[in-house]
Amino acid sequence: MKYQFPDDDKPLYMRVYGYYKNMIMNGTLAPGQKIPSIRRCSEELEISRTTVENAYMSLAADGYIISRKNSGFYVSSICPDDRNKNVKASRKNTQQIIYNFSSAGADKESFNFDLWRRYIKSALRQDERLLSYGEPQGEYELREAIASFISSRRNVVCSPQNIVVGAGVQSLLHILCSVISEKKKVSFSDPGFRQGTAVFRDHGWTITDEDPDVIYVNPSSVSESGDVMTVEERFSLIKSALDAGRLIIEDDYGSEFSYFSRRTPSLQSLASGKNVVYTGTFSRLLLPSIRMSYMVLPDEMMEKYLNVAGDYNQTASKTEQIALCQFIRDGHMASQIRKLKKLYAAKSSMLTELIKDVFGNSVKILPCGSGVMVKASFTGVREPEKLKERALAKGISFRCTVNKNGEAVLLLSCTSVKTEELEKAVLLIKEVI
Repeated sequence: MKYQFPDDDKPLYMRVYGYYKNMIMNGTLAPGQKIPSIRRCSEELEISRTTVENAYMSLAADGYIISRKNSGFYVSSICPDDRNKNVKASRKNTQQIIYNFSSAGADKESFNFDLWRRYIKSALRQDERLLSYGEPQGEYELREAIASFISSRRNVVCSPQNIVVGAGVQSLLHILCSVISEKKKVSFSDPGFRQGTAVFRDHGWTITDEDPDVIYVNPSSVSESGDVMTVEERFSLIKSALDAGRLIIEDDYGSEFSYFSRRTPSLQSLASGKNVVYTGTFSRLLLPSIRMSYMVLPDEMMEKYLNVAGDYNQTASKTEQIALCQFIRDGHMASQIRKLKKLYAAKSSMLTELIKDVFGNSVKILPCGSGVMVKASFTGVREPEKLKERALAKGISFRCTVNKNGEAVLLLSCTSVKTEELEKAVLLIKEVI
């Protein structure tokens, strides 16, 4: 029996499209349910197969149905309308965060946009150079600038040939996993680094502290509480790793912001560049949106890297690499670090005093090696997860752990919250606690 489609100006295949879309949306066709084959639908509706095929292709393109090889067409488990709702809900939840103390984002005061814009414009004038893809290992001039920069600031032992540039540490870890594919167990000093653990899991690694082949460590934040590894602990780790035949991956994220203790040398420098893969990023020094990271491979790993290097395209923008190279060479990166240290030291001090003033004797400010974080424990305040939920309901986000007495310890990063809003934020935290 021929189906009577509504009279309108739409092509017939679009009316078939609407027919199935309506049944999917009103629940007549459930998620995962198989729909008639093209031939059967053509026979039942008494229309051509071409019309049905065009309708099905449109439904599949819009996400209402999926095609399974040698099986047919099925209703998608998540229809586009549901996806849109989820996206809107996600955006809504993101917009609810008024004061973000858990993020390592940037304060607008921290970056000279006009200066960076000039370097980007200068890079864009290099027409011929921008007509080709970038070097898989990163632009050589940038690697030269990075080698000089990290040698002077962190005593890292390297040459430009040992440096690999990428858009974020995560992309570099994917390459590294291919270089050290014979290893399969890795430990993390901070298991909360989900982006790192996810990469190793994707490559079939086991995340474990029991007899690992590789140790991933951020010496500037060796625990959720932001503790800094001492020089003695660094030497001990290097020796134990060497004795056990383990590779160390040193993530030096945050090393520039250890204000309250003498800056400790990198593991890579203490190990004379051997058995340590050193990684760093400029995203925290510039802007999170400028995805520029690097890793320094030991000499003994370079042959293996070169064997797989051709399998990976460069992920970092060539334009930004050219701009960053000159930015570093002109001394602006060193100036930027001085500016950030001054800004975040002042904000941390202000946040500390505000917390003391607002909470009085019920709060204790704890030592913290990170210069961008204030660590505060609150007498009698427990159940940190519920505390975080209450805070989110008020538009505040922060990391939270517990002390040995089970009391909540708030870890408040001052980088994202504006200086003039710190007082309002602390008063709102008091409402939550």
